[in-house]
Amino acid sequence: MSDNDLVLENFLPYRLSYLTNIISRRLARLYSGEFGITAHEWKILANLNRHPDISAAEVGEKTAMDKVAVSRAVSGLCYKGLVDRKISQQDRRRSVLNMTAEGKKIYGQIKPLVIDYEKSLLNILSPQELSLFDQLLDKLTRHVETD
Repeated sequence: MSDNDLVLENFLPYRLSYLTNIISRRLARLYSGEFGITAHEWKILANLNRHPDISAAEVGEKTAMDKVAVSRAVSGLCYKGLVDRKISQQDRRRSVLNMTAEGKKIYGQIKPLVIDYEKSLLNILSPQELSLFDQLLDKLTRHVETD
């Protein structure tokens, strides 16, 4: 094997994707069965909790999800009565999304489950490792966001 061969298991984008896929599948088990929420729908609910009155396009920017995935997830959430889409008062050409009372209730039930899962993941890291990991993720994120 030459130095130029790609060893997929050592390739950073692959490793990050692999880890993310496993984590996402395990998280999805927490909210898909009992609550009937998909991973994309969960991302949208979490963003709407933090950023009410945003458009689907803005949700896409905040989640790095493509437009089709956002559109399907928003439609699913609206159909389930968890998200409401209304015309913006500031710009009548734009619609904004908000969680309904039921959406907030479901979010409130899921939130502690995902927080506990995150804690179980991060508990294997020392405080110093966690700090360094956080710094490195921030650094990599800033780098790819400027590409």
